[in-house]
Amino acid sequence: MIPARFDYHRPQSKRQALEMLGQVLGDGRILAGGHSLIPMMKLRIAAPAHLIDISRIGELKGIAIRGSDIEIGAMTTQHELIASDSLAEACPIIREAAKLIADPQVRYCGTLGGNIGNGDPGNDMPGLMQCLNATYVLESMKGVRVVPARSFYAGAYSTALKDGELLTKVRFTAPPKGHGYAYKKLKRKVGDYATAAAAVILQMADGKVSQASIALTNVADTPLYAKDASDRIAGTSLQSADIDAAVAAAEAIARPAADSRGSVEYRTKMAGVMVRRALMEAAGRSSATAGQSVSPDKKEHKAGGLFGWLKG
Repeated sequence: MIPARFDYHRPQSKRQALEMLGQVLGDGRILAGGHSLIPMMKLRIAAPAHLIDISRIGELKGIAIRGSDIEIGAMTTQHELIASDSLAEACPIIREAAKLIADPQVRYCGTLGGNIGNGDPGNDMPGLMQCLNATYVLESMKGVRVVPARSFYAGAYSTALKDGELLTKVRFTAPPKGHGYAYKKLKRKVGDYATAAAAVILQMADGKVSQASIALTNVADTPLYAKDASDRIAGTSLQSADIDAAVAAAEAIARPAADSRGSVEYRTKMAGVMVRRALMEAAGRSSATAGQSVSPDKKEHKAGGLFGWLKG
């Protein structure tokens, strides 16, 4: 397919980009890495009259870590997220999730801002940003808005971005030292969208979960922050019943579409399986449980105890 006719613009600064967006309003779209937008344009799902290429604007790139406060420019690529040792030390789940996005060629060009700002329910970073309770900085010629990731997504390809606004930065607080984390993604082949995926961050203290955050990817028309599942895990010692309750709560909010990846029932169940596996790995990585053996390949563990809850 060939895209509809459009005018191409390449601003040299953030201000120029905002001015252009303000002039074209609803008739313009931002081009970052292009891996989501260009295929949509080829299929005529998207037909912007103006394409504003921000790929050369250096001020929209970069990773800044100030104590526990982390700020990432929207044009930072997935490859740059993976390559940053300081980011991996502060928040290792970002490197883990970024490595599961598409393939290296895509990750060299694909950006964090494009991944989270397009509203594609299959993208991996939106759910992870909800798990991290990140906020998005949205700028226009009228000013700046800061919107929580957990309230940014309204539907498939529908977000809180207004005409004339550009997503410029992502901000979040790094999880505490010694936290456990995992991003588990089931996909049919390398480079595919998730059949279902789950992000989990845990903080353990005295054998119990002091803080928990769980989010789901590609099992609804938006990423899902699994609040009930997170609440059911917090304060527990991860007994079988605790894990089963969290998995059930996560499955209860899943609303996947039946497609080539599986039926509604299958994809819903796989969301629960990903949550279970992510919880297990996150607990094993937490400093409060370091040294305890975990065998994720076994179908079932003896009931009771911190790791006696993996079933399938």
